[in-house]
Amino acid sequence: MTVKEAIETRRSVRSYSSKPVEEALLREVLEAGRLAPSASNQQKWKFILVRDPEKLAALYEASERQQSVKEAPAAIVAVATASYDMSCGERTAPVDTSIAFSFMLLRAQELGLGTCWLGHFFPEQVRAALAIPEDVEIVAVTPIGYPAETPEARPRLPFDEVVSYEKY
Repeated sequence: MTVKEAIETRRSVRSYSSKPVEEALLREVLEAGRLAPSASNQQKWKFILVRDPEKLAALYEASERQQSVKEAPAAIVAVATASYDMSCGERTAPVDTSIAFSFMLLRAQELGLGTCWLGHFFPEQVRAALAIPEDVEIVAVTPIGYPAETPEARPRLPFDEVVSYEKY
């Protein structure tokens, strides 16, 4: 599968098989995040792989009981260990960690695994469940596993509505 194919076929998976994901595949996904670019190559991130049933249950509660978190055999929590403001005014923590997380989600797709970038979770509950220090920013959470569904593509805006040349 090419990167283009991974981008075109990736969907948010919300239903998972209970089949465990092989360690080698999880390492491949995590390695994709490790290799991602970051501002000044700081790599101020950490990726927490969660497979323990009790910790997954706590993540399920922390994500307001989203069923996908309960079904998946694993989850990944991406955190930023430090941050500073870039000259453009954006903070490095969400930008760098989101880039790395995107790389992981695309690699998971390539490997036949499903993911769903969760936008709804309670950071303090995630922090408590995984013993994440107070000075570490929780950026993203995804369940990960073999899909039990093949979601249809959701509509995307036409190219000309999201791309312009030389000016807004």
